[in-house]
Amino acid sequence: MIIGIVGLGLIGGSMAKSIKKRTEHTVLGADISGETLTLALMSGGIDAELTTDNIRDCDLILLAVGPDAAIEWAKNNADLISSDAVLIDLCGVKRAVCDALRPLAEKHSFGYIGGHPMAGKEVGGYVNSSDELFRGAYMILTTDENTDIVLLEKLQRFFISVGFKKLTFTTPEEHDRIMSYTSQLAHITSSAYVKSPTAQEHLGFSAGSFRDMTRVARLDPAMWTRLFSLNRDYLLPEIKTLIANLTAYADALESGDDAELRRLLEDGLNKKLTAGGI
Repeated sequence: MIIGIVGLGLIGGSMAKSIKKRTEHTVLGADISGETLTLALMSGGIDAELTTDNIRDCDLILLAVGPDAAIEWAKNNADLISSDAVLIDLCGVKRAVCDALRPLAEKHSFGYIGGHPMAGKEVGGYVNSSDELFRGAYMILTTDENTDIVLLEKLQRFFISVGFKKLTFTTPEEHDRIMSYTSQLAHITSSAYVKSPTAQEHLGFSAGSFRDMTRVARLDPAMWTRLFSLNRDYLLPEIKTLIANLTAYADALESGDDAELRRLLEDGLNKKLTAGGI
């Protein structure tokens, strides 16, 4: 296959490197940064630049950019995508992107499905991308009643071939609902946690717990602001639930109610145990 990748940051760059390392596919890449594009070409991460002249040659196009940029690129280049090609966005929210790109794909007669690789780092950019980023990770694909089963089987073989452990199939709505808890709430909690003045005094007093809680506070503010905003209807209730749960712990401490504090901790432990893979 000829695979086009739009955006050669952490995700797009890692996808390109993984494809080049593990398959015989040809990779064409595009990035708004000329420096990044040059680096990707020189390092062998891509075979050539993805341009308006060769978009039609692509069998698969991966949009590894933010939601707004993904929609804009698809709208600007829909006429150039082959009717035999499949377009997949790799954005962190799905409803807004799928709602925009599905009608576009139907109008121009090419395949489309929303995707989201469950892998990442605290740092971005092509220089931090890796051909090992997706090894053992899950790849989410969003489906509906019109999704072609043959296409899903083809995509499953492809993503497994580049290192993913397994594919998860869901709807855009279910994706956004669950990701509001498993990813977005974690980033907001970490961002709020590091704002304590005590965080500046941690040297010599911190270990794994502090590292785990603060890791994802190192984020791209512009990107995550947009993801949070597009998913606010699911994210807000999760934040309010967390606040209510924290308030219960604070109330128990304030009242000196050790029995209630222990009950809260035991309840959290039991929920952790029954949640399986957490």
